Amino acid sequence: MASFTSSAWSSSFCSSFRSSAFAEMAGGTDVERSSVDWPVILAGAVCAAGISFALHAFAAGIGLSVSSTASTWRDSTAAYWVLTGLYLLFVALTAFGVGGYIAGRMRAPIVEAGVEHEFRDGLHGLITWGLAVVITAVLALGVAAVASPAAVPSGGRAGAAQSVAGENIIASELDELFRTDRDIPNINYRRAEAARILLKSSSHDGVPQADRRYLSVVTAKATGIDVEQATARVDAQVEAARQELRRARVATVLQAFAVGVALFVGAAVAWLSASEGGKDRDRATYPGWQWHRRRI
Repeated sequence: MASFTSSAWSSSFCSSFRSSAFAEMAGGTDVERSSVDWPVILAGAVCAAGISFALHAFAAGIGLSVSSTASTWRDSTAAYWVLTGLYLLFVALTAFGVGGYIAGRMRAPIVEAGVEHEFRDGLHGLITWGLAVVITAVLALGVAAVASPAAVPSGGRAGAAQSVAGENIIASELDELFRTDRDIPNINYRRAEAARILLKSSSHDGVPQADRRYLSVVTAKATGIDVEQATARVDAQVEAARQELRRARVATVLQAFAVGVALFVGAAVAWLSASEGGKDRDRATYPGWQWHRRRI
């Protein structure tokens, strides 16, 4: 009886030791290590953010954007907007595909196999996607903060700072409104004030008649033309500003839609890429070699 008990205890101990050793080889037990492997998630997110930032910088350099502060954005067509949306989709597929694959491939394997194993790989890719989006947003905000002071030359374009929306969208209309060969005193404030009035053209009621009359008087005094000519100039620029603001609103909506679609597609790509990375990790193969072997 004692011999049987000793034999059973020895067998149980050996079995427990083998299971523990296998778990340690697989990356540790669930008690010893977290289910979320943050180092590999950070590695994948950094790679995805780097690729995304580089591709977006390239697009900004060649002018591939739905909206822009340059006057040439007015000439953009629907085909150009579609091209921009496709490029955003390409960036999402490339960046999040690489980042998700890195997270899935580098994640330590676990004892469980099958659906649970694949689910955890995909979940790591999804977390990588979320962290990469946050990193890219922080980088974009940093670049915008650094570039903002450079947009206002030293020595005074204070008016541009007072009405940024007007200077970015209807700057050409403001130029035509105050176009003259004479020096205009306090031109920065006048431009900012006129911009705030012209921005009302996109509202439901439009620019009130009182604002139109006031802007006509200001334009006449600033440029030296008579009130009738100033009134005609104000009416023309109010209509032009209304068209440009409508076009800018459409461009903003299209850009937001394209970014949203690209991000959601990127989330799905990150999940699938992480799952494929986990499979390649378990098979100890590279994706290119595996595809070539399947085709053969």
